[in-house]
Amino acid sequence: MSSFKRKTLSGRATLPQGTRLSPFSTSTVITSTGIPSLDDILGGGLPLSCSLAVLAPDHHSAYGELVQKYFVAQGLASGQKVCIIHDEPLRFAREGIWMAGSTPSTPAQASTTAEDADDVKASQHDDKIKIAWRYEQMKKFQTTVSSNTLNDDLCMTFDLTCRIPTAALDAARQSAQLIPIDVGISEDGTGVIKQIEELLSNDTNAHAVRICIPALGSPHWGDMQPLTVLTLLHSLRRLLHRYPNACASLSLAPHMCTDTWGGPGWVQKVGWLTDAAISMSAFGADPSLSSLFPSHHGIVQIHTLPAPHTILPASDKYSTLRGLSSAAGTMGGSGENNLAFKCMRKRLIFETLHLDLEGGVTERRTTPSSNAMALDASMIHETMPAAVLATGDTKGSFATVEVEFEPDATRAVADVPAKPKKPKKKVAFRSERPDLYDF
Repeated sequence: MSSFKRKTLSGRATLPQGTRLSPFSTSTVITSTGIPSLDDILGGGLPLSCSLAVLAPDHHSAYGELVQKYFVAQGLASGQKVCIIHDEPLRFAREGIWMAGSTPSTPAQASTTAEDADDVKASQHDDKIKIAWRYEQMKKFQTTVSSNTLNDDLCMTFDLTCRIPTAALDAARQSAQLIPIDVGISEDGTGVIKQIEELLSNDTNAHAVRICIPALGSPHWGDMQPLTVLTLLHSLRRLLHRYPNACASLSLAPHMCTDTWGGPGWVQKVGWLTDAAISMSAFGADPSLSSLFPSHHGIVQIHTLPAPHTILPASDKYSTLRGLSSAAGTMGGSGENNLAFKCMRKRLIFETLHLDLEGGVTERRTTPSSNAMALDASMIHETMPAAVLATGDTKGSFATVEVEFEPDATRAVADVPAKPKKPKKKVAFRSERPDLYDF
């Protein structure tokens, strides 16, 4: 009989609250970001001891900070410690989102709410297919993942129209569950790293700790240089590897999210110094993209995916939206990096990028397009005589001719040309003896 025994879960330590084992590796513990579709992109959730960087280069929106609000709300609702590093951390916490219908006394029990009423009505309206009644029994095409497909205890359902109750926020402050850190303690970020290290070293309990940096590189951080930002990201990643019960999520300031600020390869360097990095490029700066994709608010680009204790990231096997897993065919995944996001009235979702009716135009055109009008104008100039183009008199050199056609009752459709009439056959009478008929 073999002396080797299979390692069972009963002999392992208890997992921190609000976490579970990764389906890809039993040595990896993951937690939720608060957005089910983002958890799917990351391979089930954000692993502990890993960091997530969100780059939102649009100056007219705050989608990066919105992701951080989900991250903070999920930590507070799960009973985890949350550390907010901001110029006004308490104000950022008060502006956070919360669960619909929850009470301050029981903030985590009312998390498993259904989708908002608007989405339910929209789904009911889509059920009534007007093409053919037999299509109603076919499986519907899904562009995202719902919270029902994931573990409800891991990811709560938050409502963008609800704010975190003041009583719940005060209780988190008194119990040291919410820890604010001001960024004004140092200009180069070394003081922030020391504060985080002190916080993690003093945490003797087996609680998961979330570190949130909503706007890294904002004016309150001082005049930060690319080397300073890279050093801070490297130091933060080093701390997370030392303390396996901690994870971090940060968003860079909009002016720092492109290569124009940090030089060639800047975004790639940020991805190297973080375990996961994505870009949320909004359509606000390009109206043509907004008209082409009216159902989405921006494109999602994946730079790095977390892969602790493994060579390949778990997202390659378990992500539905990326389209690489076996489940992508049943859920409607359409390929890697073919992702977009949209912010609805009550939630933010990530989904596969798809065109609407008629290649992105949701309404049928009844007037010629601008390209056709420009083509007609160019054709007019080409057909004008050279003398007219030289003098510039394009109005008085041509006579106006009006042609009217009388309606033809014999033709049912005016556009159909009339059939040519067949010539009548003429019969000639010839005889071999014409004298008999000569009267």
